[in-house]
Amino acid sequence: MSTEPDLLYSEEEEALRAAVRDLLTDHCDPAGVIARTESATPHDRETWKALTEGMGLAGLLVPEAHGGQGATHREVAVVLEELGRAVAPVPYLTSAVVATEALLECAADDLLALLASGRTIAALAVALHTAPDAAFTSVRLENGTLHGELTGIADAAVADVLLVPAEDGGLYAVDADAVTVTPQVPLDLTRPLATVTLDGASARRIGDAGPAVRRALRTAAGLLASEQLGLAEWSLTETVRYLKERKQFNRPVGGFQALKHRLAQLWLEVVNLRAAARGAADALATGEDVDVAVAVAQAYAAPVAVRAAEEALQLHAGIGMTWEHPIHLNLKRAKADSIAYGTAGAHRATLAELVDLQAP
Repeated sequence: MSTEPDLLYSEEEEALRAAVRDLLTDHCDPAGVIARTESATPHDRETWKALTEGMGLAGLLVPEAHGGQGATHREVAVVLEELGRAVAPVPYLTSAVVATEALLECAADDLLALLASGRTIAALAVALHTAPDAAFTSVRLENGTLHGELTGIADAAVADVLLVPAEDGGLYAVDADAVTVTPQVPLDLTRPLATVTLDGASARRIGDAGPAVRRALRTAAGLLASEQLGLAEWSLTETVRYLKERKQFNRPVGGFQALKHRLAQLWLEVVNLRAAARGAADALATGEDVDVAVAVAQAYAAPVAVRAAEEALQLHAGIGMTWEHPIHLNLKRAKADSIAYGTAGAHRATLAELVDLQAP
């Protein structure tokens, strides 16, 4: 029997939010994130350790029997909202969500326990832009070893284990030491991409690639909306705060009617984004109407997150154009997220099929 989705945050979820936000305030300040993007090590291992070993957040989706927390996608969504607000350079979405979901589908209990601890990071070797129902690139299996090249793999540079789909239909676990990882130049420097080259890499088959990849990417698309919500909320909040402080003609800029209208419109879009993101998280947690909820969330989330960042950039005027201000981090993450796990257009097309809405 279908039930109405619960879009409200529980007391436990709000407590989780407060704890994660406090941690990120202490460990992941904007100046530090910007400095990391200019270095050779964009990933923040100290913050990752605090989130995982300190708070146990890497194992939220992993059952308690395998060392995890046995929580739901709703709790993961709250974490991703806060990581989005901070544009945190940690592999949470790629390891604790995408790779973990693939391993849950394959029932790879030993690897799940390692990922739940946070001391092992995994990445699904499927290009970041791949939509849940799209074809994905596989590599050759010859004499028990893997051969081929995969591009656009998010967080491959920091992964200890890669989950690689092969042409025989299997999903294989490959130690990162057995492959060559070549960094690519991404727009969003806080979520690095890489090319993974396999030249006779030894591997262990852990399950069927098709269902594992589809499950992982569907969950990723649904929960990415929560990250995009965090990005949009930060953009709106910071812009409102700035316009209350900045003055022209001896009055706060935020009092000008034209800017009030722009902010009101943006607020309305962010509220709608919150509903869509919460709907997707709740659907993933309950298993009710998942495909529709995910498609709705991603059809709506990307344009709003990008527009919120663009409005923040414009309304901050000159300071917003500087490298020192973190707006560019949000804009780049929002733009990169807009093509991650399928574009809004791709999800709209999927939604049209799901609800049998024919094109004109």
